[in-house]
Amino acid sequence: MEKQLSQMERDLETVINIFHQYSARLEPRDSLSQKEFKQLVKKELPDFLKKQRKNDRAINHIMEDLDTNQDKQLSFEEFSMLVAKLTVASHDKMHETAPDPDKPGHHHGPGFGDGGCPPESGQGHGHSHSGHGHSH
Repeated sequence: MEKQLSQMERDLETVINIFHQYSARLEPRDSLSQKEFKQLVKKELPDFLKKQRKNDRAINHIMEDLDTNQDKQLSFEEFSMLVAKLTVASHDKMHETAPDPDKPGHHHGPGFGDGGCPPESGQGHGHSHSGHGHSH
């Protein structure tokens, strides 16, 4: 019997699979060219990078910042820094938009994107960390 992956494990696999979906288009096949990176940002991060995705120069600048070995390609390790930075920025945004910051507990409002929700749900969500549970 195959063990079921947790939500977070599935989400990590999704990030890896999306990277490979774009990196496999051109050689070398395990890194993102500038063209592949632009396609990924415009298609997969339309709400997280709203301002930048319409500006090719801004996308080029992001890639230059991530390309630590300056080979004009993004390895998965370099790309993962974008994922980490966007995750932190979205978490910070969730704290900024918390519905009642004076209320006891740890509260989150919407992050980036469509009301802070995953695109497939179509609804916003916030959650609080009071005790051990999350409410969505």
